[in-house]
This record gives sequence, C-alpha cells and structure tokens, in this order.
Amino acid sequence: MREVQGRRALPALAAVSTAVVAVDHLTKWLAQRELRARDIDLIGSLRLHLVYNRGAAFGLGSRFAPIIALVVVAVIVAMIGFGRTVRSPVSRFALAAIVGGAIGNLLDRLLREGNGFLGGPVVDFIDLQWWPVFNVADIAVTLGAVTLALSAGREQDA
Repeated sequence: MREVQGRRALPALAAVSTAVVAVDHLTKWLAQRELRARDIDLIGSLRLHLVYNRGAAFGLGSRFAPIIALVVVAVIVAMIGFGRTVRSPVSRFALAAIVGGAIGNLLDRLLREGNGFLGGPVVDFIDLQWWPVFNVADIAVTLGAVTLALSAGREQDA
C-alpha cells in the first residue's frame, strides 16, 4: 500500500518542484535584465538589488561552493526518496518546495560561468537591507523546511 502511495506522490512532488524552479529562474532572469544598472526600492527597507552569490548560505564558504553543491545533490536525492514515504499532502508540498528551491540554486551553480564544476554564482536579488540578499529558491527552501518541521509531529500517523 505504501508503495502505491509513494508512486502517487511523485507526480505531485515533481509538479510543485518544477513550479518552484520555473518561478525561481524566471525571477532571476528578470532580475538580471532589470537590475544590472539600478536597484528598485519597494516598501520600507525592501528593495530589489542584484547580487551574485559565490558562497553558500549568506555568501559564506565561497571556496567550498562545489563541495556544498554536491552535498545539495545528495540532499535532493534523499528528499525525493523520503517524499515517497510521506503520507501527508502538507508534508509532501513542503518537501517539494525544498527540492524545487535546492534545484533552482543548484542549476545556477551548474549553468552559470564560474570557477570550475558547480562553481557558478547564485543570483540573489531580494534585499531587506537588514538580512542577506536572497531569491525565490531560498524562500521555497525556508518555507518548506519550516512547514515540514511544524507538520512533522502532527502528521506522523495521518
């Protein structure tokens, strides 16, 4: 029975993950097109400001970006495997958001010109001016992780 549920979960996981990757890369493309020469102030401290992040979270560890990217690949594979066993639609959605966000940033590392294999920078553009600059993929990973953590205890036997 769990095997059948796992097979049914994969299309939903793939659809949500694909949507996250698509929105992430569309917004990154727009950011690169519109923000090269200027920032756009929105509301309060929120502005759009183009940054190329060569490091991991918050730009840290730029020397280890390829190693971090390989770890991300392992996490993506593990999340997909875990997603096959999750019964709750909320948890599946959260996992798919994490996977989509991870793939979105991983594609930047893979496809953008950089320092060797998986050494490309990640495009970040959402700037609160009191937090490191981030992107849609980062939002998906963060919201997915928080949702998964909050739903984990409630949905074990759901």
